[in-house]
Amino acid sequence: MLRDDVISFPDGAEATYTVVENPDSAFVVPYFDNGDTMLVRQWRHAWDITSWEVPAGTFDEGEDPAECARRELAEETGLVAARYRSLGDLFLAEGLTESARHPETYEQDMEVLRLPFTDALQAALQGQIVHSGSVTALCRAAHALEVF
Repeated sequence: MLRDDVISFPDGAEATYTVVENPDSAFVVPYFDNGDTMLVRQWRHAWDITSWEVPAGTFDEGEDPAECARRELAEETGLVAARYRSLGDLFLAEGLTESARHPETYEQDMEVLRLPFTDALQAALQGQIVHSGSVTALCRAAHALEVF
């Protein structure tokens, strides 16, 4: 959703700022016991490309951020985590087990890739992962895991 805010400066001048309002979202970095993670690839209409990202999604009305992270992880990857560590607005999911994916209709063509966490982190740091929320999530997870 877009909104226009009229800003008044100290000298009395005014300017209109257009603000893009995004719904609240949860990002989750799955971390397997062997050091792997899992990314999803999905179409990003605004960019006209597909993008590798960490599992994420918007909150359902009244939904707790951790519950949103659990739901999105299961829907997009089929993973269930025994533990979730909060990394601010992001989550690190550990103690993973695999179950069946139940993607929503628009997620049917989503690809899933399991790879070493350090490879995903390097892809984020080198600009191969461009989704800003995913880059932030991978960097925060690396710090929490003391990878760097």
